[in-house]
Amino acid sequence: MENDCFMGVDVGSASVRAGVFDSSGRRLAFAVRPIQQFHPRANLVEQSSANIWQAVCDSIHEALAESQIEPAGIRAIGFDATCSLVAVGTDGKPVSVAEQGEADHDIVMWMDHRAVAETAAINATGDAALHYVGGEVSIEMELPKILWLKHHFPERYQQVWRFFDLADYLVWRASGADVASVCTLTCKWNYLAHENRFSGTLLQAVDLTDLLEKIPSHILQLGEKAGVLSAEAAQQCGLLPGVVIASGIIDAHAGGLALVGSQPKGSLAIISGTSNCHMLVNPEPVSVPGVWGPYWGAMLPQWWLSEGGQSAAGALVEWTLHQHAEWTALQAQANQRQCSVYEILNEWVALLEQREPLPTRHLHVLADHHGNRSPRANPHARGTVMGLTLEQGPDALARLYLATLQAIAYGTRHIIDSMNQAGHQITRLVMCGGATKNPLWLREYAAITSCDIQLVSEDDAVTLGAALLGAVACGTYPSLPQAAAALVRPGTLIRADRQHQAFHDAKYRIYLQMYQDQQTAEQQMCPLAGTDGAR
Repeated sequence: MENDCFMGVDVGSASVRAGVFDSSGRRLAFAVRPIQQFHPRANLVEQSSANIWQAVCDSIHEALAESQIEPAGIRAIGFDATCSLVAVGTDGKPVSVAEQGEADHDIVMWMDHRAVAETAAINATGDAALHYVGGEVSIEMELPKILWLKHHFPERYQQVWRFFDLADYLVWRASGADVASVCTLTCKWNYLAHENRFSGTLLQAVDLTDLLEKIPSHILQLGEKAGVLSAEAAQQCGLLPGVVIASGIIDAHAGGLALVGSQPKGSLAIISGTSNCHMLVNPEPVSVPGVWGPYWGAMLPQWWLSEGGQSAAGALVEWTLHQHAEWTALQAQANQRQCSVYEILNEWVALLEQREPLPTRHLHVLADHHGNRSPRANPHARGTVMGLTLEQGPDALARLYLATLQAIAYGTRHIIDSMNQAGHQITRLVMCGGATKNPLWLREYAAITSCDIQLVSEDDAVTLGAALLGAVACGTYPSLPQAAAALVRPGTLIRADRQHQAFHDAKYRIYLQMYQDQQTAEQQMCPLAGTDGAR
């Protein structure tokens, strides 16, 4: 075991990250490569599997070289990825999912919202399988996207040999194994893992019974061996053939596995990134309206998973900053000081708080700019800013930045409240991802949820989570909880500051009311909607 090393490959929305970990969980190397996104029009987001695979190979090459480990020292690879849909033809070549037919646009990204009508049609069935996705299928899931392709481009739909979730595609590309993961199928394809089946009535109701011919029939449990690295993939990645390839996993779920794998009961894992995911496992199934699941064995074997989420988190903060008149000056100052824009913003907030202890008292943000994934389950929800003035300069941006951080934390509190009201008992928060690098945001998360936040020592817990799968798949550890106990170490503990609890309670009530006000406005405007289907 002392010479064993495991590689985790994490494909996020904008980049690929590869990490090499030893048998104690120590990270020996890390490499990052950007990947492309295509935005042909509003709410359509596509990617290229060829571009992503090249980035995977390049990142593995670099991580291996940096680690100074001989290729023979890599025992296994675990892949995680966003829950994006990949269309593969009978010859293994891409099938376009683009309206204009670009050949390399063969991935519909998770955040794509094209399948509005198809989502509504699936939900209109009222099928019993929807009970296991919080009552409604999400526009971010795979069946609506597949149905969209079948409706709009039936000839391309017929050309598809395999529809893969992106993590399963990477396993196939690396090993040739025609398999799917219980994680991807259960969480994003309405597979009923506790019954080992799809809902025939649901597929029949929306004319997708032929879909079962287009997805792998062999479904693997998490930590199960999918196959070994092929000679072709090994050459592309700079590794040796025969490296064990583990079953795939969704990126957020890989992070959740690392965060709570060794101490699952009552632990809410928050994976912070472009979006937020809130992962909670329970020995018994607990249904939460508007929260996905309960899913059997989809993150931790023998446990039921409930999955909340926010469709825009880091993406919303970035968007907010880029819209502001002070953004250019902020960016220039960060370049001059050779530091992050967030370091400067946090300094601006600290200076503002010295003069105004509660600077967002009159400024409120509803963080539904890309819809509300949980617990409203409303992809058409809109964001709102209330309390604007003619204020300009650093103070104005600092105030809006802080209000946006708070808004996302209020959304997390809403998810936690909904989970607890349904019967969960959340006793601690464990967090990884982009927000953990921002002490101000962590302060707000803890204060607003009234929960202490436990971090882990590894900066990139998602990549480590993928490596855990490889460590179990190659037999180094007998189970995922044992692998997590051996490889994941606790980090900083952020204590909740409750001195402004009354303030946050009041702002939280306003946050909830803003959604109702926004919905009232939408209903008032509905009769005046155009004929183009815009909402």
